[in-house]
Amino acid sequence: MKITALKTYRVEEFANVLWVHVETDEGITGLGETFYGAEAVEAHIHNTLAVRLVGQNPLNIEALHKEMVSLPNAQASTGVEYRAASAVDIALWDLFGKVCNQPVHTMLGGQSWDRIRVYNTCAGTRYVRTNKIKPVDTWNLGAKNDEAPSPYEDLDGFMTRAGELAEDLLDKGITAMKIWPFDPAGIENRGMFITAEQMKTAIKPFELIRKAVGDKMEIMVELHSLWNLPVAKDIARALEPYTPRWFEDPIRMNNAQALAEFARSTHVWTCASETLGSRFAYKEYMDRDAAHVVMADLCWTGGLTEGRKIAAMADTYHRPFAPHDCIGPVGFAAAIHMSFSQPNTLIQESVRAFYKGWYRELVTEVPRIEGGYVYPMEGPGLGTELVPQFFERADLTVRVSEAG
Repeated sequence: MKITALKTYRVEEFANVLWVHVETDEGITGLGETFYGAEAVEAHIHNTLAVRLVGQNPLNIEALHKEMVSLPNAQASTGVEYRAASAVDIALWDLFGKVCNQPVHTMLGGQSWDRIRVYNTCAGTRYVRTNKIKPVDTWNLGAKNDEAPSPYEDLDGFMTRAGELAEDLLDKGITAMKIWPFDPAGIENRGMFITAEQMKTAIKPFELIRKAVGDKMEIMVELHSLWNLPVAKDIARALEPYTPRWFEDPIRMNNAQALAEFARSTHVWTCASETLGSRFAYKEYMDRDAAHVVMADLCWTGGLTEGRKIAAMADTYHRPFAPHDCIGPVGFAAAIHMSFSQPNTLIQESVRAFYKGWYRELVTEVPRIEGGYVYPMEGPGLGTELVPQFFERADLTVRVSEAG
């Protein structure tokens, strides 16, 4: 079997998402995805990777992965090179599963779990329908004026009626939620300080959640790497009475020693980080006891090939693994396959505004989530494909690299 072509797809409506098809001479195609800077990633795939991959055996995944991530500048980052390699790698695993007529989690070693608990990241329905991705202020709160309101505007929910949102999630069986009410202050003050009034405002959702549902709901705190270290420690101390499950990315993920100092300052777990690329970056953080929960985004950190090595290394340090997902439907499917295959998976991130909303506009299958748990996808490969009408979109851009 040989790779005959790499095809990429992007659409104006979801300008930061890039999809990849790896085509073969046996008619089997693998589907991959990455997120952010789609046009730049597309250029790297076609201008740099295609000449190295077309004509190769797609089942030699480890060798192809090393080829992709060993290029100049593709070192332990989540930049263009790693995002491109991630998308292609996910497609190769999808193709591998299809060749063997098995789901990807079987190809990764089989199921470690019958079902996996999910938490709800409280984003809104219109996140990703933009090319401006920043915390809160550009996450497109609510529906457009010409759209019917959605019951899953969870960003607006945690910012304005957090107690009601927690009750609604519990009613659906979801017992953990992630929120980021400190972001407006972090953006306004560039992470340098937080006023007493801003602290009170940001703490209010935690008060409402605990008043409404007590300790029935776990709360993950996303800090989006916005803060300097002293302020991050102040926020952690202020939130400790509300017993959050973890603090995620409180500072920029470029100094393991600084994050270790943060982790020592609080009894709440520290989670890191979707922004790290490759197992080598994670090792430094674990060596310094800087992360209690290891989070990786497979669309950024090297795909399934690198993701399973990160999970295995986390297990070596007795750390739980919690795949990130707040991007597209193919990456979500890949993360779930990874979660089921790893014995140290703690919990799977999910966004109900996505899997009940725009994911269904793009792919044929979304994972089954019921009663606060996700269940294995059963089809060969990733178990999902781009819907036929996707290829008829007026805003679609397709680029192809093939032999000759």
